[in-house]
Amino acid sequence: MNEAHERIFAAIAAIPRGRVASYGAIAARAGLPGRARLVGRALGEVPDGMELPWFRVIRSNGQIAFPPGSRGFREQSRRLKAEGVDVRNGRVPLSTFGLDADLDRALWGMPD
Repeated sequence: MNEAHERIFAAIAAIPRGRVASYGAIAARAGLPGRARLVGRALGEVPDGMELPWFRVIRSNGQIAFPPGSRGFREQSRRLKAEGVDVRNGRVPLSTFGLDADLDRALWGMPD
């Protein structure tokens, strides 16, 4: 496993329960800004036996990246809902459940 993948996996592992982060946010936190696609590629190459909360990673617009109705889509929706994340029509409100939602709310006074 290369260093970039290690940093990506560490950033994903750090997403708290009940929160989500975009591929781009994970790339930035891993020190790889602008490398969102690399995050997606790394998720497809997770070593056997590594437990990673992959389901907490979504698109920057709040959507689940798997095709609607697919096995991956259903699994990701199920796991997120089990953690209390609001998933509607395959979309998560980032202003509430995004990794930086509390910071944004504190700075900008975003409504609940």
